[in-house]
Amino acid sequence: MRSRNVPVLVVALALALAGCTSNPVQPSSSSSAEFQRPAADRPVTSEAQKRAKAHVDLGTAYYTSGRFGTALDEADTALADDDSYAPAHHLKALVLMALDDVANARVNFERAAQLAPGDPDINNSYGWFLCVQKQYDAGLQRLDMAARNPYYTATTRPLTNSGLCLAMQGKDAEAETYFRRAVQADPDNMQALLNLAAIAYRRKNYEAAHAYLNTAHQRGQASPESLWLGVRVEHMRGDRDAEASYVSQLKSRFPTSPQYQKLIEGNYE
Repeated sequence: MRSRNVPVLVVALALALAGCTSNPVQPSSSSSAEFQRPAADRPVTSEAQKRAKAHVDLGTAYYTSGRFGTALDEADTALADDDSYAPAHHLKALVLMALDDVANARVNFERAAQLAPGDPDINNSYGWFLCVQKQYDAGLQRLDMAARNPYYTATTRPLTNSGLCLAMQGKDAEAETYFRRAVQADPDNMQALLNLAAIAYRRKNYEAAHAYLNTAHQRGQASPESLWLGVRVEHMRGDRDAEASYVSQLKSRFPTSPQYQKLIEGNYE
C-alpha cells in the first residue's frame, strides 16, 4: 500500500501519468547487450545517423527548456532521417511523457529499448516511466540495469528513481537505501536529500529530517514542497524561529501553492 505521506513530487507524477498498462519490453539476458555506452558517447556510423543525431541534440535542448512542441518536431525529423536511431525514439518518448501521451510514449520507449537494450539513459527513463505506470518490478529492473552499467557516470539518476519508485509503494526502508546511495554518488543530489528528509519526518526522527533539509537547501533552490516540509519539521522540533522563517519564505515565494493553502488551513498532515 502506498503511504499517503509519500513526497508530493512522486504522487503528482503518478497521478498525471497514470494510464493503461501492457507488458513492457523485457531487458535482454545477453551480457553483450546488457551494458552499452550512453548514446552520446557512441560514434555515429552513417550520414543519416549524423543528421538524426544533430536533430536529437537540438530537440534535447528544446525539451530541457520546456519547449515540448519544438522538441517533438526535432524528434520526428530525426526519425525521418533514421528510424533505427534509438536516441530519437528516446527523445520522442520523453516529450510525449511530458505531454501526458502515455500510450505513444510507451511505444517509443519500447522501440528505443529494442534498438539499444543496454543504453543506460534509455533504461533509466524507461524504468521511471514504468514505475509511474505502477509496473514497479519491471521499472526497478530497468533502473537497476542503468545503475549497474559500468559506462554510466550518472548513476545517481537511476538510484534516485529507484528510491522514488519504492517510496511510491510505501517501502521507505528500501527507498532510503537507494537515496543514500544516490547521495553517495552525488552529494549535491537535492532530490535524494529531500526524500531522505521526508522519510525521517514520517519516522518522527525530526532531528535527522532537519539535518537533511538544511543540507538540501544548501545544495539548491527551495521548492514549495521542501519549504512546507521544513515548516512541519521545525513545528515538531519546537523551533519557532526556524518554523517562522519557512512560513515567511513559503508565503512570499509561493503564495498560490497548495502547500501555502494547507498552511492557511492549519493542515499539517
